[in-house]
Amino acid sequence: MLAPEEYNPSKAHKALATSTLAFTVCFAVWTIFSIIGVKIKQDLGLSETQFGLLVATPVLTGSISRLFLGIWTEKYGGRLVFTVLMLTTSVAVYLLASVETYAIFLLAALGVGLAGGSFIVGIAYTSEWYDKTHQGTALGIFGAGNMGAAVTNFGAPFLVVAFGWERTALIYAAVLAGMAVLFWLITEDDPRLRRRREEGSAPTPLREQLAPLANLQVWRFSLYYFFVFGAFVALASWLPRYYVGAYGLSLGAAGTLAALYALPASVFRALGGWLSDKFGARTVMYWTFIVSLACLFVLSYPDTRYVVSGIDGPIEFAFGVPIAAFTLLTVVLGFFMSLGKAAVYKHIPVYYPDHVGSVGGLVGMIGGLGGFFLPIGFGVMNDLTGVWTSCFMLLFLVVAVSLTWMHFAILRMERRRVPALAEEERFRYLPEIQPDYKRERESAS
Repeated sequence: MLAPEEYNPSKAHKALATSTLAFTVCFAVWTIFSIIGVKIKQDLGLSETQFGLLVATPVLTGSISRLFLGIWTEKYGGRLVFTVLMLTTSVAVYLLASVETYAIFLLAALGVGLAGGSFIVGIAYTSEWYDKTHQGTALGIFGAGNMGAAVTNFGAPFLVVAFGWERTALIYAAVLAGMAVLFWLITEDDPRLRRRREEGSAPTPLREQLAPLANLQVWRFSLYYFFVFGAFVALASWLPRYYVGAYGLSLGAAGTLAALYALPASVFRALGGWLSDKFGARTVMYWTFIVSLACLFVLSYPDTRYVVSGIDGPIEFAFGVPIAAFTLLTVVLGFFMSLGKAAVYKHIPVYYPDHVGSVGGLVGMIGGLGGFFLPIGFGVMNDLTGVWTSCFMLLFLVVAVSLTWMHFAILRMERRRVPALAEEERFRYLPEIQPDYKRERESAS
C-alpha cells in the first residue's frame, strides 16, 4: 500500500479518472447482450433458459478471467494489461456482428465477456496510487464505472432501433478500441511497478500471490460479492426481459426502467467507499443486507388472489406489485447494492495490502460468477415455476445466507478480541464494535 508521504493527488486522480472511464466503457460492452439479446431471442425463438444462458455467458469469461488478470496486473502493471484487454475484446465484439447461429453466439459471447475482467485490473491499478486514508473512496469512485450497464440499458435500445443490433455491436467495438488507445496515451505505470523496475526486484512469486486464497475469510468476502455484484450484473441483464414479459412493456421502455435500477447501483459506489472509510465496511454491509432482504421480500411476492370466508360470504382481494412500486423497489435495492460493492472491496487492501490483485481477483471472480449462474437460474425457475417473481425469491435466499454468515463471523471475532463479550450475554446486543483491522491481521498471522 502506498505510504502517505508518497501520495501524489494529481497523478492519482488522473489515473483514477482514466481508469473509471475505461471501466465504464468495458462494462457497457460487457452487458450488451441485455439489449441485443432480446432481439436475438426473438430472431432465433429461444426459450427462457436459452436466453438466460446467452445473457450469462459473457459474465462467465469476465468472471473467470479476473483471477489471472489480477495476477498479471501485479506482475506487468495495470496500464499494459488494461490496454491489451480492451483491444482484444474490441475484436471479439466486432466479430459478433457476423454470427448467425445460437451455438456461435455463445462462443462469441465468451470473447465479449473479457470486458468484465477489466474490473480487477482497474482495482489493482488504482489502489497502487492511493494511501489507506483515501483508498476506500477512490475504489468506490472507480467502481462507479458499473454505470456502463445503465449506459447500455438506456442507449443501446435506441441504437438497435436506428441501426439494428449488428451495427450496434460494431459501434461498441469501435468505441472500445478508441478507449484502449486513449488509456495508453494518458496513463503511466503505477508507483509499485516503477519502484520494482528501478530496484531490479522480481515480481511476487505466484505461490505467494495465491497463498491468501486458503483463508476462509476471503471466501466469505466472495459470497458477499456474489450478491452485491453478481446479482447486480444478473438483474441489469435480466430486468429488460422481466419488464417486457411481466408488464408487457416495449423494449425501449423496458431498457429505460432497467437503467433506473442500474444507475444508482453504479454511481453510488463512490458514496459506499466514503461511508466505508467513515463508519466501517462492516456497518455498510449490515445496511446493505438488511435493506436488501426487505426489498426482495416484497419483490418476491407474486400477484396473488385471496378468498376469505367473511361474515356475509366470500371476500375476494388481490395483491400485486404495480410497476411504479416495482421500479422504486429496484432503485432502492440497487442503491444499497452499490454501497455494498464498495464495502466489500474496502476490506481487501486493508487485510491483504500486498495481494490486492490475487485476492481481489478471486472475490471478483466469485462475484462475477453470480452474474453468470443467476440469469441461468432465473430462466430455469421461470420455466419450472411459471412465476415471474421467482428470480427475487432466489436472491432473497442468497442474502439471508450471506447476512447470517457475516453476523456470526463478526460475533466470533468480537469475542476473540474482547473476551468479556463471551462472558456477559447482554453485550451480544450492543452495536457492532468497529474492527481494528491491523490488530486482527496480526492476531490471525
